[in-house]
Amino acid sequence: MYDFPRTTVGGVSLARLIVGTNWFLGYSHTSNAQDRFIRELFDTPGKIADVIEVFARGGCNAVMSPPNQLIYQALREVEQRTGEPMILICTPSYLEMGNPDTWKPAVDQVKQLGATFCFPHQCVTDPCIDVANKRLSARLVEHLSYVREAGMIPGLSSHMPDAITCSDACGADVESYLQLYNAAGFLCQVETDWLCDLIHKAHKPVMTIKPLAAGRLPPHTGLTFVWNTLRDCDMVTVGTMSAYEAEEALEISRACLERREARVKLQTTRSKRTLT
Repeated sequence: MYDFPRTTVGGVSLARLIVGTNWFLGYSHTSNAQDRFIRELFDTPGKIADVIEVFARGGCNAVMSPPNQLIYQALREVEQRTGEPMILICTPSYLEMGNPDTWKPAVDQVKQLGATFCFPHQCVTDPCIDVANKRLSARLVEHLSYVREAGMIPGLSSHMPDAITCSDACGADVESYLQLYNAAGFLCQVETDWLCDLIHKAHKPVMTIKPLAAGRLPPHTGLTFVWNTLRDCDMVTVGTMSAYEAEEALEISRACLERREARVKLQTTRSKRTLT
């Protein structure tokens, strides 16, 4: 097992690199064909566990995911292989789309999966951000309260930078925020310099997502940007499709944080022969 720089969220120690799951569950942000390819590739918990195990052995034992039995089973398998307890950061939505009455059973489901953190997903959070009055809606406050009552740590998963400013302004009971942040500005609602400023002013640690812009940025480019512009308390959530990519993401991330050159073999093509 290796160590990895850590931070604290809601009293829980977390490695600053979190394992994302879009590349296991078929959320490519590219095409339906790519989504289908991913789902067919990762059709068993063991295949997912093979990738997560690399992160766990690298000191990164937190995984961010929607409620999902495949992920749950994969985490238990990783625990058996490594002896390392896995931390689940879960992002549930309503069990019935748009029906707030199904929030409590959704949270109960997450609790049964053993999640430590429970953050309402963007589709729940963003419609409940009262930007005009810089606060969260009463409904969202109730949702967060139920998460706390269920014994999990609440936060907000959002694509809106206003989720940070409004939550901080009203003193909401949250311990962290999930926020888009990547050098390409992919899916981001404002420019990256504005996002960087908002993150640096946030009252709580921020878990950034999509650092590689859903595969649109090379790992060296995307990870170098986020690690060099975040605070020491903030985190990066990265998804990979193989153990090799997981090893590469770990090494590039460590190199950025240690201020050294990454020990990663460059890809080779015929057009680069004259450069070697």
